[in-house]
Amino acid sequence: MSAVWSQIRSVLSNLYFPKIQVIDVVEILIIAFLIYMFMAWIQRTRAYTLLKGILIVVIFVMIAAVFQMSAILWITRSLASIALIALVIIFQPELRKALESLGNKSIIATFLPISLDGSGEKNERFSDRTITEIIRAVNEMSEVRTGALIVIEQNILLNEYINTGIALDAEISSQLLINIFEHNTPLHDGAVVVRGNRIASATCYLPLSDNIRISKKYGTRHRAGLGISEASDSFTIIVSEETGRVSYAYMGVLTTGVTASSLREQLHQVQKRTLRQNGDRKLRIRKGSRKDEE
Repeated sequence: MSAVWSQIRSVLSNLYFPKIQVIDVVEILIIAFLIYMFMAWIQRTRAYTLLKGILIVVIFVMIAAVFQMSAILWITRSLASIALIALVIIFQPELRKALESLGNKSIIATFLPISLDGSGEKNERFSDRTITEIIRAVNEMSEVRTGALIVIEQNILLNEYINTGIALDAEISSQLLINIFEHNTPLHDGAVVVRGNRIASATCYLPLSDNIRISKKYGTRHRAGLGISEASDSFTIIVSEETGRVSYAYMGVLTTGVTASSLREQLHQVQKRTLRQNGDRKLRIRKGSRKDEE
């Protein structure tokens, strides 16, 4: 037994333990904090999906290296010199927005979508009351054929679209939503972005879907609702001004002809959804059931 302990002491005596000072601990904590903030920011932008795609490519290259696939390895080595430039080009929008945010806000507020004074609800799911108010407003606007476009933010932050509109930061109510989309009012043109239990902004500009397979009978409002669902994981409600029909768009899927009950069910699913769910972004237009259409 003594021989074993002697061997252990001999091994430990040959190990090198660097002298750790207070500044080293502080430096490690700062680096860990910055990495955590960066990952938290990445997860709430479209760059998260791009990173997963890059990770798949890296895994594929590692498999090629293990099995000595010479052609693939040669292509990888040839493209390695421009890989960094390609990454900068691919992530250029996200990098630019991150730098702009650093110049406009504090570092904590840039990466964490929370209110530092404790008054915000930006990191919370919406309540049942919010669902009721949205359903009531959609039903009333549908009856009188008032066009509406309501975007509900989820994991991916919509700051770039919120900034294109007029900031409200108002509690959601059916009367407010109806007044916003009322004809000939200053705020009726554009989309409303809902964050948590509050209306973050109105008259927001959204990206239009460029999918050529969408029917020509769907106008700009439907294309904008579908476009934002392709660019983020938001849930968008559309009320047609021409027909009064209610539709919703999620993950590149446009569902038309929905009723209040089916829309409420979808909103409850969004309310309970806590994990990022990726889906097929190809255009699919699904009509409501016969019962819903009636």
